[in-house]
Amino acid sequence: MRSPSPAENVLWRCLMKTMEAGKRIALKNILFATDFSPCSNAALPYALSVARRYGATLLAAHVMPTESDMLFMSPENWSAAAEEEDKRIQGCIEQLESQLHGLPHGVLTPRGKVSDALAQIIEGHDIDLLVLGSHGRSGIRKLVMGSVAEEIFRRAACPVISVGPNVSRKPDREAEFHRILFATDFSPESLAALPFAISLAEEDVAQLALLHVAVQPAVGIVDREAVTASLVRRLRELIPTEAKPWCDAECLVEFGGRFVPPAERILEVAEDRAADLIVLGVRRVHSNLRLVTHLASTTDQILTQAGCPVLTVRG
Repeated sequence: MRSPSPAENVLWRCLMKTMEAGKRIALKNILFATDFSPCSNAALPYALSVARRYGATLLAAHVMPTESDMLFMSPENWSAAAEEEDKRIQGCIEQLESQLHGLPHGVLTPRGKVSDALAQIIEGHDIDLLVLGSHGRSGIRKLVMGSVAEEIFRRAACPVISVGPNVSRKPDREAEFHRILFATDFSPESLAALPFAISLAEEDVAQLALLHVAVQPAVGIVDREAVTASLVRRLRELIPTEAKPWCDAECLVEFGGRFVPPAERILEVAEDRAADLIVLGVRRVHSNLRLVTHLASTTDQILTQAGCPVLTVRG
């Protein structure tokens, strides 16, 4: 049996401490970011569902434009446009308030740059989870051109549930997670998301699947059967002892390669198993373009193409 690396030992102690502090992850404050577009509205049922299950306070935030956002207008036109926008937003807020009825909640409408305002809310209100909808046009690659959704994703200091453009849910059904797929490359960053996958699976009595996509060497012969058996054992070892009585996780190994990137395999498995949620641990992203594009190669493809919400946790 392979011995865990020092980095894995340190991370695992942190994860076990989190799990031992309670049987589930503590989600006390959830933030739903919205621009009141159909894409944002599609994410609200998931924010509501998680808030109800965890007894959390749900804050909804819509960031209002500033005068500098409308510098191309004359002062008179800006005033008229601002008044019209305020009326529209007030109507949206009233509708949102009715949807939040029965939950501890609040609605915030700060003015400023969207990513800055949300970052301040996340820090100032001790937000444990951010939920947002994404148009998904170009994903994180659009970050360098100022994409709002991707900048929020990059800056968020808490886990994020992203609801992309391919997510479909029947409006008469509660947003629930019955089949959860946790994908890992065994790195400390990817394993940071494991407690969330386990906690959500316990909370929703969901079937949990653990997936590792192995890289097929460009040359040489690989005993796939032996490699698969070894990797399955490693996946099973990830389940905490206290969770094993109820967590009968399915452990899956798929093979990727030069022409089949891990993201494609993860998306295929999620679709084949009709996953309701994909859980990923991702590396922290800094203001380095190389790091941004590296993250885009896998995470961005999953975020923009997945047919279910994606929960990302930064390791």
